[in-house]
Amino acid sequence: MQKRKSFRLVCAATAAVLLAACGQQETASTPQVPEVGTITVEPQAVPVVTELPGRTSAFLVAQVRARVDGIVLRREFTEGAQVKAGQRLYKIDPAPYIAALNSAKAALAKAKANLASTTAQANRYKVLVAASAISRQDYDNAVAAQGQAAADVAAGEASVDTAQINLGYTDVVSPVTGQVGMSQVTPGAYIQAGQATLMATVQQLDRVYVDLMQSSLAGLRLRREIQEDRLKTDDADSARVSLVLEDGSTYPEQGTLQFTDVTVDQGTGSVTIRAVFPNRNHVLLPGMFVRARIQEGVNGRALLVPQVGVTHDPKGQPAALVVDKDNKAQLRVLQTATTYGQYWVVESGLNPGDRVIVQGAGKVQPGAPVKAVAAQLPPAPAATEASPEANGARVGSGVAVASAASDAQ
Repeated sequence: MQKRKSFRLVCAATAAVLLAACGQQETASTPQVPEVGTITVEPQAVPVVTELPGRTSAFLVAQVRARVDGIVLRREFTEGAQVKAGQRLYKIDPAPYIAALNSAKAALAKAKANLASTTAQANRYKVLVAASAISRQDYDNAVAAQGQAAADVAAGEASVDTAQINLGYTDVVSPVTGQVGMSQVTPGAYIQAGQATLMATVQQLDRVYVDLMQSSLAGLRLRREIQEDRLKTDDADSARVSLVLEDGSTYPEQGTLQFTDVTVDQGTGSVTIRAVFPNRNHVLLPGMFVRARIQEGVNGRALLVPQVGVTHDPKGQPAALVVDKDNKAQLRVLQTATTYGQYWVVESGLNPGDRVIVQGAGKVQPGAPVKAVAAQLPPAPAATEASPEANGARVGSGVAVASAASDAQ
């Protein structure tokens, strides 16, 4: 009886072990479907931003050059200081020009005296020729002498004016209001008008130009997007320009677009775009390298995918996993333009309404079934709230970006 009882216990234990093993085998043979987080990409209107390299230049540049020959007596400005238009910068020795002016005045007085004499003679001859007291030839000679004397007076007046102008050039004044640079001459130096001796340079820096270079191909692409109605332009928005300085900081003032050149540089294949910026604190100096972001319009049909949802295939092409209608993961090769904050701009490879896997993509393979749930991600930046720092910028052709909405299965 005891042996039967022990045998039953052994059989029960063996059966339990076999049942457990069968359960484990059945569980191992039916793997669970992985759960992935997805978003549904939808078009949204966002600003189109172009980032271009450029350099700054002064709004006005006036080179102060010698206009008469002479010795520099003194310099009357502090290098690097602000000067006003008409302010005297240098004094050139005026003695030779004072003498030339006095000589011209004396020659003018002589010419006027001769004119008075010839005029009186012509008037007398006019009466005499009427009475046939003198020949007609004598009268004609008197009238000609009067005309020549009048011409000498006019020449004398012009000589006086020239002498006064040259004397005025001995006071070398600033042609514009701005900041004067280093003096190129010192007191005692001999300057020459014929060689146009450079004396100093005055630059107006309250405003500065920023000259940007855009490839002709990028400009062509931008115009084509406008023609195909993929890009909406607005005069008020298209003129907004912001700057990124050499240290990576953003310049606090916004500029305005002035013009775009119509000639393509044959050496570089680019065109020049000029913008003007206020520079009240003189942060921008001529010759600085900057990057400008130009808001050129709005793309109303752009798509955006979080960067965490985009990988690269063995060829280096960007790709993403998409959940199809059968709830299976499918690999899509993408064409991306740039980034917009934490999102990739997608130009091709996705369609509106596609569900892109952004969480748990490492757990699935293309073609495998998945369980899609709404991904928990921060919302995409709105077009009106995105700052220039958050905008990715495609050099030369603008940025076309959009946001993606979370998928709710």
